[in-house]
Amino acid sequence: MFIGVLELFKIGIGPSSSHTVGPMVAARDFLLRVQARLADPAPVDDPHVRCTLRGSLAYTGKGHATDRAVNLGLHGFHPADLAVADVDAILSRIEDSHQIDTGGRTTARFNAADDIVFDRGEPLPQHPNGMIFELLDASGAVCLAETYFSIGGGFVSTAEQMGDVVAPLQIQMLAEVPYPFDSAAEMLRMADDSGLDIAAMKLANERMRQAPSTLDSGIDAVWKAMRRCVQNGLAASGALPGALALPRRAKALYGKLLEQPGQATVNDWLCAYAMAVNEENAAGHMVVTAPTNGAAGVIPAVMYYLVEHQGGSDEQVRTFLLTAAAVGGLIKHRSSISGAEVGCQGEVGSAAAMAAAGLCAVRGGTPRQVENAAEIALEHHLGLTCDPVGGLVQVPCIERNGFGAIKAFTAASLAMLGSGQHYMPLDACIAAMKQTGLEMSHKYKETSLGGLAVSLTEC
Repeated sequence: MFIGVLELFKIGIGPSSSHTVGPMVAARDFLLRVQARLADPAPVDDPHVRCTLRGSLAYTGKGHATDRAVNLGLHGFHPADLAVADVDAILSRIEDSHQIDTGGRTTARFNAADDIVFDRGEPLPQHPNGMIFELLDASGAVCLAETYFSIGGGFVSTAEQMGDVVAPLQIQMLAEVPYPFDSAAEMLRMADDSGLDIAAMKLANERMRQAPSTLDSGIDAVWKAMRRCVQNGLAASGALPGALALPRRAKALYGKLLEQPGQATVNDWLCAYAMAVNEENAAGHMVVTAPTNGAAGVIPAVMYYLVEHQGGSDEQVRTFLLTAAAVGGLIKHRSSISGAEVGCQGEVGSAAAMAAAGLCAVRGGTPRQVENAAEIALEHHLGLTCDPVGGLVQVPCIERNGFGAIKAFTAASLAMLGSGQHYMPLDACIAAMKQTGLEMSHKYKETSLGGLAVSLTEC
């Protein structure tokens, strides 16, 4: 199995990788299919595009800006294109057109208000995050259709691809990589045999796909985006979008820490940095999937603390991200990072495991200590539900990233104090997370039908 570091860490926009980034990618892909179909000699009379959202996308799509994402994707935009763009201005322009440029002699009718359908019936069987795109003719007959699934972290699969997916993700096979570990146990065995650490093995695998200079510049761009996201969040104030009108808190918290830095603890700094990122995510601004948008604050917070407070170097940043990507790839391969599939244990839990592994590695931890750090962090997120209030990635998501960063930091420290020998292997912990997610009620998996989402009574 092979999941690239730049596939896990993708620069885009908030508020959700599965509900915003994934649907935008799917919509853009369908646009390309529409363009190809309308270029065919067989005409389509008065072409018309429709998108039906199913499962979690239907229940919390409004709060997660799924309709905005679909509209942007059908107009040719990719999440990475919008990282520094005025998205509201773009949407205002395209929403008035009520049509899609198909790149040919004709256009296709599309009105987001009418043609994006939130179907709250039974979800599609393959995955909770389903989307059905259709090209219709003047009579309403379907001329072209494709079903997509947003499977977490901005990754998208078609229905056909889902049939080939093994539990439950589409993984690119690359037999030529020198260290093709698909479990933590294999990862440790290969580290023992090669004498390399986890980052070095991951780097060797990555270099089978792209030149060292391209890889280094890509990883550096990811860190630059993460750092900028932290700094933007620490400087911003005002209310976040949505019905909760939740005020931003990171800037004020950061200001208090700067006033009395001697009294600030590592937990205080980590919370400020993580919350800054997730407030930016909630605002729909630039963010990096790490491994998802809902968990985007954990890894940047730990890395920002490493660099700003402990003098972390550029080389350590690369080691951190490569190690984190190796662990994140295992979790994706063996379970899921989708909150709609396994709850927030798959989002913040996975991010904490990745951050703990990365921090342990740059502190000089052995591969077994790194694996132990990841297991500790993930273990103490098992059973964590995804129950966003109002369908918004705000409560409890923003604070939860702070606590995920704290757990990651603590897990790395605890692992470094041990020998790397421990009772519960990471593979078993990942399996437990998967089974817990399968048995978790859909009410607690990004539908806002249970938990905190329904516990606040308005008087």
